[in-house]
Amino acid sequence: MKIPSQFDSIRKAVNEAWIKLSRFLGLNSKPENEINPQRKKGQWGNKEFFGYFMLLFFGIWLWLGINDLKQSEIPYSDFLRLVNEHKIDSAVVTEQNISGLIKPDTDGQSGKSFVTVPLWNQDLAENLEKQGVNYTVRYGSSWLGNFIINWLLPLGLIFLIWGWMARRTGGGGGGILGLGKSRVHIHPESLPKVTFSDVAGAEDAKQELSETIEFLQNPTRIQRLGGRMPKGVLLVGQPGTGKTLLARAVSGEAGVPFFNISGSEFIEMFVGLGASRVRDLFEQARQKAPCIIFIDELDAIGRSRGGPVVMGGHDEREQTLNQLLTEMDGFDPSVGVVVMAATNRPEILDKALLRSGRFDRQIVVDKPNLEDRIEILKLHTQSMTLGPDINLRVIAQRTPGFVGADLANIANEAAIIAVRQNHDNVDMHDFEAAIDRVMAGPEKKNRVLNENEKRRVAYHEAGHALVAESVPTGEPIHKVSIIPRGVMALGYTLQLPVEEKFLSTEPELRDQIAILLAGQTAEAIVFGSVSSGAQNDLQRASEIARAMVCQLGMNKRLGPLAYGKRQQLAYLGVEGTEERNFSEETARAIDAEVKEIIEEGKHRAEQILIQNRSALDNIAECLQDKEVVSGEEIKQLIEHSSGIA
Repeated sequence: MKIPSQFDSIRKAVNEAWIKLSRFLGLNSKPENEINPQRKKGQWGNKEFFGYFMLLFFGIWLWLGINDLKQSEIPYSDFLRLVNEHKIDSAVVTEQNISGLIKPDTDGQSGKSFVTVPLWNQDLAENLEKQGVNYTVRYGSSWLGNFIINWLLPLGLIFLIWGWMARRTGGGGGGILGLGKSRVHIHPESLPKVTFSDVAGAEDAKQELSETIEFLQNPTRIQRLGGRMPKGVLLVGQPGTGKTLLARAVSGEAGVPFFNISGSEFIEMFVGLGASRVRDLFEQARQKAPCIIFIDELDAIGRSRGGPVVMGGHDEREQTLNQLLTEMDGFDPSVGVVVMAATNRPEILDKALLRSGRFDRQIVVDKPNLEDRIEILKLHTQSMTLGPDINLRVIAQRTPGFVGADLANIANEAAIIAVRQNHDNVDMHDFEAAIDRVMAGPEKKNRVLNENEKRRVAYHEAGHALVAESVPTGEPIHKVSIIPRGVMALGYTLQLPVEEKFLSTEPELRDQIAILLAGQTAEAIVFGSVSSGAQNDLQRASEIARAMVCQLGMNKRLGPLAYGKRQQLAYLGVEGTEERNFSEETARAIDAEVKEIIEEGKHRAEQILIQNRSALDNIAECLQDKEVVSGEEIKQLIEHSSGIA
């Protein structure tokens, strides 16, 4: 609706008053030109109409109050005296009061209004008639005054309080209290853009996403050959691999608006609000096309509808998912809107989301390899003051399986430790301490071991280290420590992989089992008994042995078969549940083979430790003295021991 030009100044003044009132009540913290930049000049919005209505209401209310103030209240005795003196011109008698006009003075001035308490009786009526006063008797008060005071004013105050509370509790910003408006976050143009240069590693994902950038910048190139722009791109990877950062980099490289919203922000307690927010989101995106819609944690609204995976139904979530499916299937791909989403649980997504025409592309963002970890560390340490002994390759080798978020946390922890120690720069010792803190937990300085416990832990860790250096496929020892860390760790032996590996052979797994069992075996050889410190070692060894028998076919008796049906929940490192699909006889055979592998590993560890008993004693004594021994010192102790040939 257009406003005549002569009312522009009035509209502007009302807008300024409304904005100030909104800021005071907490309804809006943005300036007027940022509330709705798409609104045309001279066009009214919902908030302007509400502001005009409230100003009109308060104007009427003030006008009625001013009229009441004009009437001067007089005592009832003065009123009777004025009546008897023929000075009352007219009177209005109501249930609340008696009001009227006093006759003008002899100098010709107009009469003055008065009001007094109502003490109406028949004698007063006769006296007024006798004195010639024009009076009116009204039963009931003014309907307009009652309507304003009893209805409009309370409802207006309730509406303002309700709106203020809704804003404070995240009620949204559209419709009635904005509940149906999406809570999308638009990356401001003033902030620096994130590009692929800000994302280290993930070269395969960058290559895939570069085509999406080309679609956004030049959509006619693929349309010329009869192709179409993909509607959806799904980024799949473990938490912290940089899925959101890659999506922002695509937006920065393409130079288009970036709409960022989490899947959980669609869901509300009211059924239908999520679907309304999806419609509003896509409507905003169409107006700013070409652009990117990024939905983080898609599994919050994209879970499979029905089936054994979902425990129960959820009407609001399913309606939101249905609306998302409709929007993705309905909007024209030529408008230049690309929907990107990220999840670390693709196995639970609804199949309708993953079909062609919705999320056409699925890009797996893997954990970074060694070279990628080095590049990530360079990126996160470029603003830090590093010492001359820093070797990022060694740090990357010490962190296999770490994702970008973990490496960023290590760099930050190293800087904090350097500040705590009053260092001038961040050196290698700070990074070593940061890695130990992230992997094993902080040092427990208040957990002091007695001499017997310290000696047992030293032999336990010495057993791990000695067998790891003795088996053919063992990875080199980097550090051995008997300093308590974390919740239950009283010590640890850290191996440093020489190279990145994606496969494990049967000899490597058997050697790993022997290394894990070496700690408890060393305790049994030296002390004649075992302790509870080997709980985690036994659990890991048992898992490896059972996987060799049931899943990897590394067993001659049972053959290359997979035993146990694993449900489709295990993906990207997420453990699933296993369903038994074999007989009791096969189960007994599996248990026997698993036990045989464990016993074989224990026997191998026992032989190595007995043959190299002097090396075991030397390593344990060194650990009791220093508490932390490096891999080089371990090698020297083994070489100088008489038990090593």
